[in-house]
Amino acid sequence: MTVSNRLLAGVELGGTKCVCILGTGPDDIRAQERLATADPVTTLAGIESVLGRWIAEHGVIAALGVASFGPLALRKEQPAYGSIAATPKPGWGHTDIVNRFADRFGVPIGFNTDVNGAALAEGRWGAAQGLHNFAYVTVGTGVGVGLIVNGAPVLGCNHTEMGHLRIARKAGDQWPGICAFHGDCVEGLASGPAIEARAGMSADRLGADHDAWSFVAHALGQLVHAMVLTTAPERILLGGGVMMAQTHLFERVREELRRSLNRYVEADEVSGGLSRYVRAPGLGAQAGPLGALALAVDALGSRGG
Repeated sequence: MTVSNRLLAGVELGGTKCVCILGTGPDDIRAQERLATADPVTTLAGIESVLGRWIAEHGVIAALGVASFGPLALRKEQPAYGSIAATPKPGWGHTDIVNRFADRFGVPIGFNTDVNGAALAEGRWGAAQGLHNFAYVTVGTGVGVGLIVNGAPVLGCNHTEMGHLRIARKAGDQWPGICAFHGDCVEGLASGPAIEARAGMSADRLGADHDAWSFVAHALGQLVHAMVLTTAPERILLGGGVMMAQTHLFERVREELRRSLNRYVEADEVSGGLSRYVRAPGLGAQAGPLGALALAVDALGSRGG
């Protein structure tokens, strides 16, 4: 049995909800179940219960992938590898994920950020197939970026946190932003909570002509500009709840990028058609859960399974 058709499990561990998934890929999902994210003891026990039930019903799994909110300890030489690092989410700081699940299930564990997982899923099954350098951006409760360079997520002293980049502000905008760490970083200006704080109502209630969207598009355009001029992705995918619900943002962000670059980059991908370069994920809302499965595939492959 090859890596591609061995039964795998994944967990998208989010700040407000978890999605457990069982299968081999987007065309073979045997089961999927959502749980609320509570404290670590309750949440991890609930995940183990779901996976244990599935194993009893469907048979053993070959690997497990966990795509988690962060920050995470991802350097394997670190003593804390496999755990959630210092996080503003109460009670979750320094929670060990990998060792716990490895002890419970006895299979290889793939572990990475939720956005890196989604990016890897898009590269394996979605809108970035065949590309080695691309990015997946999620705009929702926060703003996160899965940045793939030479086929792998960027990892140095830590994983990337491009949603917290400080950017050039839109002319005349003095609103302070809401990020608890940086105020007016991209996340502090363009996330769902930031939109609600600025507009006085949730993003899903705002019409496409509301003034708030010009500030959101500008912030995201600045983020995309930074990526074009640093890691030079071959494609940038914009996903997450805000982008999926407000599709008018795609053209607004493209226009902000076009204006910001000011014809400086002449790469075909950029100058030849931004509608192909900055676009929606191919996997839609399933990019996150399938990201966990993609991490399981990679974990199994790295063990020669």
